[in-house]
Amino acid sequence: MPLLVQKYGGTSLGDVERIQSVAEKVITARQQGHDVVVVVSAMGGETNRLIELAHSIAEQPDRRELDVLLATGEQVTIALLSMALQARDYAARSFTGSQVHILTDSVYNKARIREIDDRRVRAELAEGKVVVVAGFQGVDEQGSITTLGRGGSDTSAVALAAALTADECQIFTDVDGVYTTDPRIEPNARRLDRITFEEMLEMASLGSKVLQIRAVEFAGKYNVPLRVLSTFEDGPGTLITYEEPRLEQALISGIAFNKDEAQITVYRVPDKPGIAWKLLGPVSEANVEVDMIVQNNTGEDRTDFTFTVHRNDYQRALELVQETAAQLEAESVDGDASIVKISLVGVGMRSHAGIASTMFKALAEEGINIRMISTSEIKISVVVDERYLELGVRALHQAFELELPIEVTDAGEQPAA
Repeated sequence: MPLLVQKYGGTSLGDVERIQSVAEKVITARQQGHDVVVVVSAMGGETNRLIELAHSIAEQPDRRELDVLLATGEQVTIALLSMALQARDYAARSFTGSQVHILTDSVYNKARIREIDDRRVRAELAEGKVVVVAGFQGVDEQGSITTLGRGGSDTSAVALAAALTADECQIFTDVDGVYTTDPRIEPNARRLDRITFEEMLEMASLGSKVLQIRAVEFAGKYNVPLRVLSTFEDGPGTLITYEEPRLEQALISGIAFNKDEAQITVYRVPDKPGIAWKLLGPVSEANVEVDMIVQNNTGEDRTDFTFTVHRNDYQRALELVQETAAQLEAESVDGDASIVKISLVGVGMRSHAGIASTMFKALAEEGINIRMISTSEIKISVVVDERYLELGVRALHQAFELELPIEVTDAGEQPAA
């Protein structure tokens, strides 16, 4: 029988009534002739509640014990969903991550999956049962419970789908697919029928919250067809898969944005080998991730050096850079935590010229100044003032006609007139 791995998040499992609805969706898949493995998160808000409990006991809870606590959230939902299925006369068996033996490293609170022993799951499927597995958790070589970090249930589902060579991994959430951009910003945003792993990975890394980055990486590495669907309404969702070379891709698949950006600039620092390392070395050692970097020579063997970090890391990074800049006799340092990054993503960029100029023209016509630019083979990102986020997204969405459906013709995929 074809095998589906279905993942349901906390919003989908918010209360008993919603758990009952999830059971009905699982039964529908069984009635359609599929074997089903279900991966679940904790009930909505439960993980936050458990974290608050831990911090009420200790300011800095032991990371191993915190994982033991957090893993209980999923244990509740696997049992309740299995009971709901059994009450409807469908055989079901629940398993924690350790019972399935999802082996991870020992980095508590953000462990990475090393391997999965699929024998127990396959045996239960062979007996005609629905297998319900706790997402977000595993076990290390010492037998200690580990958790995979925020969004880890997506990764659990994809990893299980890869281990079981599932026909499809379905991620059920509170949206009905991947959109050309956030519909809350641009009401004309269109749901995509399909998108490539490469595009989805870029969009996830650039601020799209639909899927967890590690899950997309895992799916792409092991070629697991991934589909985003809504728990609350029927529909085909969005299929994430490899690019089909016979079709010419749309120029742009989507617009992503990140509100959590901050910019730091060091003015007129000596322009000599090693200066970037001297400035960014202490930032890296403080575990602060640097995103975009621009360096401009200002003459007289001096250069301006600008980079961006996550807004939560802004103050720490600024203090570190100010210390280093003083040692290097830079002219000054300043920063801005009121910026955003807007990005165009599309594999069609590989074979079409003029994407950047269209982007820059659309922003210029709205009076939006570009502070920084970064490009890759399938992405163009710009940093602009925070107040221009919505205007910029809407202008670009209109400039690239992303509201128009894509029609497949003999000449490839083209926007419908």
